[in-house]
Amino acid sequence: MQYLVTGEYVETGALLPPPQMTQMIEQTIIPSLEALAKLQKDGKILAGGIVVGARAGVFVLEAASHDAVTRTLLALPFWGLLKWDVTPLESFSHRASFERELAGARK
Repeated sequence: MQYLVTGEYVETGALLPPPQMTQMIEQTIIPSLEALAKLQKDGKILAGGIVVGARAGVFVLEAASHDAVTRTLLALPFWGLLKWDVTPLESFSHRASFERELAGARK
């Protein structure tokens, strides 16, 4: 199954001092982006990237179940820093078959 996943940074209030910001980038942001790049290289992320000029990203994830999606997101170091929206997708061919079936039932 495929899922459209959007992650957006959640403002937590006061900005971190520069040393803490650098630490967060090095220990949380970069490892998370590297993990996403690996998922893409492994074919689990079909397409996606970071929204230019924003602190948000979007990708299409291939996963066996809703639980697998949750496990994938929980494994990202920046999981708790982002607001996640996950939308299950159905294929175009599946929907075409479904619509064909409905059209036949209406005759």
